[in-house]
Amino acid sequence: MQALALADQTKNVFQQAIDATIPIGPYQLHWLELIGVLIGLASAYLGMRRWVWAWPVGILANIMLFFVYLGAVFGADERIPLFGQAGRQVFFIITSIYGWWRWSQVRRLNHAGDSSGVAITPRWATTRERVAVVAFWLVATVVVHQAFVWLWNLSPNPFFTPEWWFYWCDAWIFVGSIVATYAMARGWNEFWLAWIAVDLVGVPFAFATDYVPTGVLYTFYGLFVIYGFTQWVKVSRVSEPDVEPQLTGTSS
Repeated sequence: MQALALADQTKNVFQQAIDATIPIGPYQLHWLELIGVLIGLASAYLGMRRWVWAWPVGILANIMLFFVYLGAVFGADERIPLFGQAGRQVFFIITSIYGWWRWSQVRRLNHAGDSSGVAITPRWATTRERVAVVAFWLVATVVVHQAFVWLWNLSPNPFFTPEWWFYWCDAWIFVGSIVATYAMARGWNEFWLAWIAVDLVGVPFAFATDYVPTGVLYTFYGLFVIYGFTQWVKVSRVSEPDVEPQLTGTSS
């Protein structure tokens, strides 16, 4: 016990925040992970309501979860480092900045007088857009899988030996999350379906790697996604498509 106490004292405040837990039986529930996934759920709700605030709230959750999934790399704990889960938080932030800009611009152009705070009118993606998205998802998953294998071999974790499915699941979730976030930024109904495809892999993967709050979030989020999908489809059936904003103020 003295050795454990001494080891904990050697951690800085940053490491202690990542490693702070709530003991629940044999399981240690990490505070940062719990708070991060709850904020992520709040962002999903705001996204269903089509409010611009969905993006900055989501970015806050992404920052917190980035450190959760790489806790072992920062020397904060001995859990399995998930490079795909951590890496996708970075891409979430990048894509969310674009989504934040686009929803703000679309709301200014099309919904400035709407007191409900709605930012966009959802629509179905075109056939060309769907083909491009599916092709990107499949090809990128193969490429990212190889990258994750290479990264793991550079610095293998002494506490965990991955099975063959580990890299494929991590790559699928990583790429699929980027696709879903981009589709949300574009206002496509299909973004909900992309999240369902991510959840089908993400839920068992999270439980298998002992990230229980993440697994629970994915489970409830899957049910929420189905409801959100029906709401967006209803709106797209009765509303005219938005006027697309331009990256520049003028056109030649």
